Amino acid sequence: MNAPVSAVEQLLLALPELDWITDESRVARLSQDFAWFSPVLNRQLKDKRADAVVRPRTEDELRAVVSACVQRNVPITIRGSGTGNYGQTTPLAGGVVLDMTGYNALLWVRPGVARAQAGMRLGELEKQTRPTGQELRCMPSTYRSATLGGLFGGGFGGIGSINYGPFGAPGNVLGVRAMTIEAEPQIIELRGAEAMRMHHLWGTNGLVLELEVGLAPVHAWLETLVTFSDFDKALAFGNALAHAPGIVKREVAFFASPIPDYLTQLAEYLPKGCHAVLSLVAESSEEAMHELAALHAGSITYRKTAAEVQKSNRTLMEFTWNHTTLHALKVDKTLTYIQSSFVSGKQVEQITEMEHLLGGEVLMHVEFLRNLDGLIACSALQLVRFTSEERLDEIIRIHRERGVRINNPHTFIVEDGKAGGALPPEIIAMKNRFDPHGLLNPGKLRDWPVVPR
Repeated sequence: MNAPVSAVEQLLLALPELDWITDESRVARLSQDFAWFSPVLNRQLKDKRADAVVRPRTEDELRAVVSACVQRNVPITIRGSGTGNYGQTTPLAGGVVLDMTGYNALLWVRPGVARAQAGMRLGELEKQTRPTGQELRCMPSTYRSATLGGLFGGGFGGIGSINYGPFGAPGNVLGVRAMTIEAEPQIIELRGAEAMRMHHLWGTNGLVLELEVGLAPVHAWLETLVTFSDFDKALAFGNALAHAPGIVKREVAFFASPIPDYLTQLAEYLPKGCHAVLSLVAESSEEAMHELAALHAGSITYRKTAAEVQKSNRTLMEFTWNHTTLHALKVDKTLTYIQSSFVSGKQVEQITEMEHLLGGEVLMHVEFLRNLDGLIACSALQLVRFTSEERLDEIIRIHRERGVRINNPHTFIVEDGKAGGALPPEIIAMKNRFDPHGLLNPGKLRDWPVVPR
């Protein structure tokens, strides 16, 4: 008797012309993201695997895969480059990982806006827009490998958010073209607020094919590190630089000691035990930035012009946001992190309070950005000296009790990671509309658990 053919084996037989990956080691790698940043998620997800990976390159191939999966009740997990940190692209129910990196064309660039396929890498997209005098408004520190669709589906903010807010702020994403997960897939264009009902939901409520995003004017960015011996003065400088309306900037990050000690590739510029502010300001704003640094007793220890950065191919942008966590983990694998949002206008007070309460155990890394109200605020990715899951929960509770919002990066359930803990009705309606069979990334939304198939 021949063994029964599994649903995934049927897919391979039905669509042999597609780029399938079935090698176990490659499937295992493409079933994971950077969830290992969290010891909690690493324990829960490290053994989860897809049954196969497919890399479509055209809309027709995408349509064929979706249709075939629906007909056989095979779960689909959408993946970009896997640079997320929450197990977003780790399948809990096996099935197929849909690798979008082959679907990566730039469609057009116009004044203030560009449109590209979801699998296009952000670094390549900006490379294509810069000759027009435009750059991305927001991109993560992983921009060299992260995809546009990945940023939309699983990202928050990044370099440029000091001006334009998080990626989900109105006007940053103008529209998306998405496919329903049905036997006869439909293609639907969503605009404005309706498009954002698929944002930061880890590919659980629709397959995004194309995105139309706002662009910013290009500047020649000067990259600097300013160091301090005093925590309060370093934080005050970072806050003042972020608020300075006449200083054109793209990135402002504050690293409290001992975080600079973990940035070993920059060790010659970061005195042992220092606090530091990393920034990208327009070269035309350098003099004003220097005056502000001197006012706060800061020392400029690193300075690279835009031309020097381009020539060296090393940028301080890859030491910001969650790249900071990555660099620290290379030095000390016992570290993990939390994600905090401080109240605009109270950020210095709250950051100082948390440093006094938890300093030495929770290490302060702050990214300045504009919030959804257009006010300067802070999103922190503090490093945590991990001891136990119970203590991690206690640290999160201590923050929340003092009015600091926490988005928990130690859960793979979308709702549990969000501070509100629930999805609004319009998001649920979008899920039902675009994924009526519940095949997209099952187990990541509370009301769509993994079920035996």
